[in-house]
Amino acid sequence: MRNAIKISSVFVVILFISAVVLLLSHSISNTNEKDLQLHAALLKDSAWEAPSLYTDLVTSGKERAQVIYGEDLIANTAKYLGPKGSIAQISNGMNCQNCHLDAGKRAWGNNFGAVYSTYPKYRERSGSIEDIHKRINDCFVRSLNGQPLDTNTKEMEAMYAYIKWVGKGVAKGVKPYGSALGKLNYLDRAASPDKGKNVYTQLCQRCHGERGEGQLNLDSASFATPPLWGINSYNDGAGLYRLSSFAVFVKYNMPFNIASRKSPALTDEEAWDVAAFVNSQPRPHMDQRADWPDMTKKPIDFPFGPYADPFTQHQHQFGPFKPIEEWKKLIHKELALRN
Repeated sequence: MRNAIKISSVFVVILFISAVVLLLSHSISNTNEKDLQLHAALLKDSAWEAPSLYTDLVTSGKERAQVIYGEDLIANTAKYLGPKGSIAQISNGMNCQNCHLDAGKRAWGNNFGAVYSTYPKYRERSGSIEDIHKRINDCFVRSLNGQPLDTNTKEMEAMYAYIKWVGKGVAKGVKPYGSALGKLNYLDRAASPDKGKNVYTQLCQRCHGERGEGQLNLDSASFATPPLWGINSYNDGAGLYRLSSFAVFVKYNMPFNIASRKSPALTDEEAWDVAAFVNSQPRPHMDQRADWPDMTKKPIDFPFGPYADPFTQHQHQFGPFKPIEEWKKLIHKELALRN
């Protein structure tokens, strides 16, 4: 009898231990699964990261010297090519990195991560296939309101080498996550320059000035903080003159070194409104009659006519953009049914 009780007790203990082991295994399994899910989520939200010359032990010799000089040209364009430039005087005093943050290396900061992987490519704006040299000169002519740089110069070769290096490791045709500016949802109303003025006064004026004039460096030859309008700013042919580009740029990057994509300082409405305010201020004009030869390809927020749709230039500039988007979708659907 005692032996039977002992055997029974041992059996109960074994069952208990087995149950505990199963529970622990199940718990560990669930924990690992959760960890894997979290890791996958983090990877999905991980943006492209630029290479670093500090850890790059492969790029050497002439190529490394070109990359270093190219980065300096992107970061300090005015020093070499501004109104008082030591090489040439072909731009307005702004630097390329005023629009391409951290010399084109900041995720969601209009970086160069996908440039080398996607060029040459066909661009609707020009209606032609463009290479990287053309892309660089577009920035000189539009964002720097200047003149194109000779493609045979040491400076153009260095900027090309740098942009190629920044995009190293990105497969041809691939646009890495975080290499673009991103997108903001359209408002249900038109963007308001008046509301945007209040946003500018509260958050932007202390760096960019009451009149959007920016802040000059001590050498008075380049800008520490870029001008947002006026004769020294980008002209109305620049990419940032489109509200969608400017709005998402400030949403994820401004105030500078304070806001980020994961921790923005502005709401979507504030970003759209401040974009409307800044881009309604006076700035240099560029003749864009040759842009968008196929007018049906014009972006919704391209602010100059003529248009292939019935909406006004004012609505194309400030919105609301949803009706234009819906009209385009309807037309494309009708065309698809006809074909």
